[in-house]
Amino acid sequence: MKGFVSRQISKFAGSMIVTPLVALLLIFVVDFFTIPGFFDFRFASGQLYGSLIDILVHGSPTMILAMGMTLVIATGGIDLSVGAVMAISSSVMCIMINPSIIGLNLADPQFIINNPQYTWAPLFLVFTVPLVFAVICGLWNGMLVAYWHIQPMVATLILMIAGRGIAQLVTNAIQIIIFNDTVAYVGNGFILVPFAVFIVAGVFAVAWLLTRRTAIGLFIESVGINSRSSYYAGINEKRIKLVAYAFCGFCAGIAGLMVASNLRTSDANQIGLYTELDAILAVVIGGTLMSGGRFSLLASCIGALVLQTTITSMLSYGVPASAIIAVKALVVVVVLLLYAEQIRTYGRRILSKLSAQQPAAQESAQ
Repeated sequence: MKGFVSRQISKFAGSMIVTPLVALLLIFVVDFFTIPGFFDFRFASGQLYGSLIDILVHGSPTMILAMGMTLVIATGGIDLSVGAVMAISSSVMCIMINPSIIGLNLADPQFIINNPQYTWAPLFLVFTVPLVFAVICGLWNGMLVAYWHIQPMVATLILMIAGRGIAQLVTNAIQIIIFNDTVAYVGNGFILVPFAVFIVAGVFAVAWLLTRRTAIGLFIESVGINSRSSYYAGINEKRIKLVAYAFCGFCAGIAGLMVASNLRTSDANQIGLYTELDAILAVVIGGTLMSGGRFSLLASCIGALVLQTTITSMLSYGVPASAIIAVKALVVVVVLLLYAEQIRTYGRRILSKLSAQQPAAQESAQ
C-alpha cells in the first residue's frame, strides 16, 4: 500500500498540472492575506456571488479557447485567428436572432423588444449555424497549414485580419442587442454556479474522450514531436492537423457565443479582442511546448484560471483596467523564464546537489 501511494505521488509530481496548480494556489494564498473578502460568497436569488464566481464566469471562454489551442500547439502550430472567429460566430448568432437590423423587415422592432423569446430562426439553428461557420474557419486554417504548407502564424494571421471585417459585414457594422432570454442564459445563467461552467465541463469531456480514449491524442503528440517520422509510421499528419484546427475553430465558436450572450450584444470590434494571446498564454502556463508534443487539457484549463485569477486580483488591488495588458506581459515574462531550458537546467542541478547532500548528512549522523 505504501509503495502504491508513493508511486501515485511520484506520478502526480511528474504530471503537467503541477506547475499551473502550484501557481494558482500561490496566487490564492497571496489574495487570502492581502484582499479582504476575496473568498467570501454571497447567496441571493438562487445564485452564488463572489470573486471566485467572477473568475469562473470570465475565465470560462478562455478555458474553452485554451482547449482548442492546446491541440493546435501540440501539433507544432498556432492559431492567431480565434478572436476573429469568436466575433464571426457571435455576429452570425445575433443576425439569426434578429435579421431585421440589416433591413429585412421580418418583425416589428417593438414586438421583438416586448417578446423576449422571439427569434427569427429556431434556437437550434441559432446555436448550431454559428458553430458550423466557426468550424469552417478552423478548416480553412487547417487547409492552409496542412495542405498548402503555409507557416501557421502567417496562415492564421490572414483570418485574424479579415475575420473582424467579415463579422462586421454580417451585421452591417451594427451592434445587435440580444433580447432573447434563452440565448442570454448561456452567458448569464446560473444553476447555483454559472451555466458557463457546465459548458466548459461538457467541452472538456468531449475533448478528453477524443484525445485520451482514442488514438487521436497520441497521433497529435506524435505529429508535434516529429511530423516526418509520424508520416513514415503511417500517420496522416495532414488530417491530424486539420482535425486540430477544426476543433480549435469549434472552441472559438462556442467562446464567441458565450461572450456575446454575456454582453447581450454582437460587437465585432471588441468580442474576442486579444483573446488569442490569452489562450496561447494559458496553454504555455499549462506546460505545452510551443514546438509541439506532449499536452494536457486540464493543465491548460488551470493555466486559464491562473491568468483570470491574476486579472481579477489586479482589479481588486485597484489596478486600472487599461493597465491589465501590462500585467499580462509581466506574466508572460515570468512564464517564459520558468520554462526556459537554462532555468530548468539550473533547477535540476540544485535538486541533484540537494539529493546528493541528504545521504551524506545521514551517514555523518550515524
